[in-house]
Amino acid sequence: MPRELSLAEIFQIGYYWETKILLTAIKLDLFSVLDSRPDSPSGLAKRVSLDERGLSLLLHALAAMRIVTKHEGRFANTSVARKHLVKVSPDYVGHLLVLHDSEWMNWGKLEETVRTGVSPVRQHVFETDPEMGANVLAVLDRIGRGSGVNLAKVLQLDGVERMLDVGGGAGTNAIAFCREYPRLSATVFDLPSTLPVTERSIKEAGLEDRIAVKPGDFNTDSLGERYDLVLLSDVLHYQDAQTNARLVHKTFRHLTDGGRLVIKDRFLDPDRTSPAWTTAFAVHILVNTEQGDCFTTQEAMDWITRAGFASVTELEPRAIVQGIKRGEG
Repeated sequence: MPRELSLAEIFQIGYYWETKILLTAIKLDLFSVLDSRPDSPSGLAKRVSLDERGLSLLLHALAAMRIVTKHEGRFANTSVARKHLVKVSPDYVGHLLVLHDSEWMNWGKLEETVRTGVSPVRQHVFETDPEMGANVLAVLDRIGRGSGVNLAKVLQLDGVERMLDVGGGAGTNAIAFCREYPRLSATVFDLPSTLPVTERSIKEAGLEDRIAVKPGDFNTDSLGERYDLVLLSDVLHYQDAQTNARLVHKTFRHLTDGGRLVIKDRFLDPDRTSPAWTTAFAVHILVNTEQGDCFTTQEAMDWITRAGFASVTELEPRAIVQGIKRGEG
């Protein structure tokens, strides 16, 4: 039986201070400035035109958080900050963290959302701010490359020739799958504003001859031809249950006999109290999407079954479910 939280731990959970300190430092691009040379608060304040007292307090807090170091009155980046928080670094993740900062006001309306059931947003950032969306996709692509390779191996796609990646973003999974399986060709279906990032990623991977892009809204537009595999990766939590059920049924019509629908997402356990990160992510989705939600594995499998798939299995607990089409629906 897990132990109860102490009062000190309750307080720690309630503090959002460190989060906002880090996000503010990223928005001010302090880590990029410190990358050129360590500096004192007064020197750094002059270089970036900030208030010295406020900057000094921020830097000392960042040092206590072990994101920067302080030596003889000068502050410098840690190795982690140099790798992930300096804009010129190939491993920069600041764009994703800036997205979190842009969602700050939405989180501030959590109480109102719980009282009314009405989300403070009507459109996702990929629709409202294409530039930020493109930057976030680039970060997610870099982070997801390893998981894409692992997913390709788990699915064992030998013999699969045509794949559709619905809401495929930067093409991360399509690229990983095509590299793993030389006979596979793929189509990435996503919003027109997203596809320039996708096309750039495909070109950089040298897979223009095997990966195509198709613009549209996957809930209202045709998905095109028939495929041996349809992938829905981290798509369903942006939508409500009815919309997801319709989308799953729609994919059935676009699969060949024997074709497979694979859904990868962040699923909850049946009692919806674990995994802990996913329960918090569900609240994030509540205030940052109009109708999104997190679902259990069984809910996703029920959608697949009702769509007409003859074989429905959970390939990886709380992560991957699959349906296989037999005969015409």
